[in-house]
Amino acid sequence: MSTTDNPAGGGWDKIQTGIKDTERLIGQKKYNMAMIKARQTLECMVKALCEQSGIMQGNLIDMIDALYQDGVISRTTNEHYHKIRTIGNKAIHEDDNNSYNASQAHHLLAQEVYTFINDYSGRRKKAAPPQRRPAPDGVRRGSRPAAPSNASRRRRSAPQRRGLDPGSIIKPLLLIAIIIALIFIIKMIRPAEEKAPETSSEPVTEAPAETPAMSIPPIEIPTTEAAAAPAVKYKTTDSLNVRSAPSTDSAETKIGLLRPGTEVEFVSDYDDKWCIIKYNGQDAYVSKEFLTPVQ
Repeated sequence: MSTTDNPAGGGWDKIQTGIKDTERLIGQKKYNMAMIKARQTLECMVKALCEQSGIMQGNLIDMIDALYQDGVISRTTNEHYHKIRTIGNKAIHEDDNNSYNASQAHHLLAQEVYTFINDYSGRRKKAAPPQRRPAPDGVRRGSRPAAPSNASRRRRSAPQRRGLDPGSIIKPLLLIAIIIALIFIIKMIRPAEEKAPETSSEPVTEAPAETPAMSIPPIEIPTTEAAAAPAVKYKTTDSLNVRSAPSTDSAETKIGLLRPGTEVEFVSDYDDKWCIIKYNGQDAYVSKEFLTPVQ
């Protein structure tokens, strides 16, 4: 596809490189950088649409809203643009490194790049109406011209052969490539495996052997299931990082951030410094120093 076939012009290379870099960073588990790259690619795409539509450029929010108000983009595209922008801002200002947010930003960006190619790249300014040619000599203005001959009619009605349009081949191939990339990312990013149940460490006592003199039949003792203790609720006293392992040595263990005053579901103590909580349906680790019981 040449730069004349899309509104991005030279920016189309940046958009292609941006979505590839976003996918590559997710594969390397650099989720924070992937979300930032998705926002940068979105900004390049929005600027291209504004330049084509004659919209004055400002900040990213104003440009997206102006495109929607002028009818350049649809309501769904407007919502997707703002979602990618919000995820990117969270990665920049809050150091968000969540794999789910990175995957969502890449999915929305890939969908909108496809929409950008198919729905917005073919828009052109209306051509000026053809100018009326002067009447040939000997023909009065307003008089009806002579009817064309049968040979002229056959020549005019003959269909014109058109060359093969490269866009009709590239678009399906690009859609297939995007679908394959999404399937690869979904298979690669999976939730953490469930923790294997711990084996009981209680000592096993052997039953005394029965004496031949006395044979006492076994007595069945009904067992009762202990009532499940209610979950203990704690809340954070400050901003608190949630980690997949009880360690601060690696930034890759950080999976979330809790704001001050957020209630958490306490599971158990891990040691004197760390405890286990429920976070997004799975066990995670937080520092006990920044937790206090809910009254």
